[in-house]
Amino acid sequence: MKQILVPTDFSAHAENALKVAIQIAKKNNSTIRLLHLLEIPHQTNDAINSATGIPEVMLHIKNANDSLAKIKETFKDENIEINEFVRFERPHEGILSYSNKNAIDLIVMGSHGISGIEEILIGSNTEKVVRLSNAPVLVIKKDTTQLHPVNFVFASDFSNEIKKPFEKMIEFTRFFDANLHLVMICTPNSFKTTAVSENIISNFLADFNLKNYTTTIYNDTNIEKGILNFAKKINADLIGLCTHGRTGLSHFFSGSISEDLVNHAIKPVITFKI
Repeated sequence: MKQILVPTDFSAHAENALKVAIQIAKKNNSTIRLLHLLEIPHQTNDAINSATGIPEVMLHIKNANDSLAKIKETFKDENIEINEFVRFERPHEGILSYSNKNAIDLIVMGSHGISGIEEILIGSNTEKVVRLSNAPVLVIKKDTTQLHPVNFVFASDFSNEIKKPFEKMIEFTRFFDANLHLVMICTPNSFKTTAVSENIISNFLADFNLKNYTTTIYNDTNIEKGILNFAKKINADLIGLCTHGRTGLSHFFSGSISEDLVNHAIKPVITFKI
C-alpha cells in the first residue's frame, strides 16, 4: 500500500477518512494523494473559454487549493508525504480515473450513508467507487478516526473467482495483525447444507497458508442481513467482501451487497474487486 488515495469534499466524513489513511500510511511508509474534484455547473463549463467564465473557474480552483493547503498544514506534524490535487470531473468518475492512472493501492473514503428512496434514486459517489474501483476501497463510517481491527469479518461464497482478491484481503489482515473471521451466508434463496458449505470453504482454503482465523456458516433471510448480524455477534471492527462491479440494469434489478453494506453498516467496510 504505497499509494493511498483520499478523495475529499472538505466534509467531516472526508477528514475522518484522511485520519485513518494517515494511520495506515505511517505504519506502511505510504504516500497519500489528497484529491478534490470540482464538478463545474454546465453554465460555467460552457463559459470556461469566455472572458466572463475564466474568473469564476479560477476562483473555484483557488478556493479548492486553499482548502487543501489548510488540510496539509493541519497534518504537517504527522511526517507523512501528502500531495494534493484538484481535478475538473464528476466525483466518482474522477476518483476512478485518477486511481487507474496513478496505480493507487488503496482508496480511503468517508461515507455519509443514505437510506430509503434517496438510496434508490441517487445513490452516492462512495457507492459508485466501491462498485467500480480496481483498487481496494476502505469506507470509513461516521465518527471513525482510527482503525484498529481486532476482529475482521470477510464474507464470501468462496468460489474460485474470489481467490485473487482473497490474496489482497490476506495482506490487509496481516498488515493489521487482525483476527480473521471467514463467513459464508446461507439464505433461503441460496441454501446449502452445512456439509456442502464446509466442503466448499475447506477446498478453497487449501490453496492458502492462513493462521489465526475462524470459519462460520451463518443462516439468515438475506446476505446483507447475515453479514451485519454476524459482524454484530462477534463484535467485528471491520467488514470485508468482494464486489463484481455490476453496472446498468443488471445492477438495478439485482442490487449490490457491497453498496448496501456501505450504506447500512456502522463499522468500516473494505471491498476488493473481482
